[in-house]
Amino acid sequence: MAVKPLHVAIVGYGTAGQAAAVLLSRDGHKVEVFEQSSELGPVGAGVLLQPVGMQVLWEMGLLGEALAHGRRIDRLHGETGSGGTVMDMCYVKLDRRMSGLGMQRGALFSILAGALDDTVPVHCGHRIIKIDDAGRCIQDAAGKMHGPFDLVAAADGSASGLRHGVGRARMDRPYPWGALWCLVEGRDWPYPHELRQRYSKARKMIGMLPVGTRPGDATERISFFWSLPTAVFDSWASSGVSSWLEEVRTLWPAAYPRIEHVQDSGRLSRASYRDAIPARWYRDRLVLLGDSAHAMSPQLGQGVNMALLDAHALRDSLRRCASIEAALEHYAQSRRTHVSAYQFWSRWLTPVFQSERDLVAALRDMAFHPLGRIWGLRTLMLRVLSGTQHGMFGKLVLPDAFLDELARIGGHELRTAALDSFVELN
Repeated sequence: MAVKPLHVAIVGYGTAGQAAAVLLSRDGHKVEVFEQSSELGPVGAGVLLQPVGMQVLWEMGLLGEALAHGRRIDRLHGETGSGGTVMDMCYVKLDRRMSGLGMQRGALFSILAGALDDTVPVHCGHRIIKIDDAGRCIQDAAGKMHGPFDLVAAADGSASGLRHGVGRARMDRPYPWGALWCLVEGRDWPYPHELRQRYSKARKMIGMLPVGTRPGDATERISFFWSLPTAVFDSWASSGVSSWLEEVRTLWPAAYPRIEHVQDSGRLSRASYRDAIPARWYRDRLVLLGDSAHAMSPQLGQGVNMALLDAHALRDSLRRCASIEAALEHYAQSRRTHVSAYQFWSRWLTPVFQSERDLVAALRDMAFHPLGRIWGLRTLMLRVLSGTQHGMFGKLVLPDAFLDELARIGGHELRTAALDSFVELN
């Protein structure tokens, strides 16, 4: 390790903060975590880990545990309410060893929390709102100062209270569309290895993602989500769920039995999103990780994967550079190209799936699937999906040892004959 052991403050205990705490403390850095919630726990229902995110877990020695709880995802299939195919992507068309992994956020949270050494302090109930001019001391909402630290890593999410500490953002705005979500039992769901979505134009979208189990609960779950403008969250909740359930039944009859027991709007949680692009990723001793550095729409499903990659890249940069300043510059450069392309595609794809632009949705329904059958475009789409697209033209090369391990312990040999037939025909 080139940089001597540092005293590091990590603000936020989401995926980016957890992974950074584990990786940096393992390298001998003195780590302290500051979390605004009074109790530690996950926020959100389910996530889709891509191969790039799973590679980080593999290097952390956590891939086996993640695969034991998660559900292997081989295919992403989207269709109209009448059953017309909008998209159909299989990881094996990129590499037969590849897959995604649907996970409950609670499972991922528990796995990362279990990997953190007990000696690393996690201070709950501290909402950090300010950093001093030198980037060494942080202040919580109660006015208490903490530090000084050699390095402050802001991993406090899309609504980061420290993002302004690196300078004025090039973009920082909320998305007008969000989602309602909940976990439902998997039972006999006919698509146990597929992320399934149904659309009514771009105004309505249902998603069903198998997410497996979590520690302490062996029940297989599915993460259900429903797209909704954030401006109507309150009116939706106050109007009752009967008419909404009828909308679900009409759009996707097969999904309705999974959620018909939801008779109270309070059983569905709300999710909202931001588009944040800071002009810089660091300043002095403050560095941004995860959504604080690159909040974006969930359309590409890359948030948790980007968080894991950020933590890993920061650890590697501190290992290979002789000074903190050089390490932070290396970290920013190593992540900026990868992230910027996904932010671009996310901004342009969001109106295609979440908007009131009916003409755009009609063009999507006609053209998206045929374009995805063209070899070059299909490869690009699959690289974007898997997280392996680097910039506009490059790609991230995943180690063969990781892909072989993913195939070996991920149960790829159990893929159905139907999926293999689909791959051969397409």
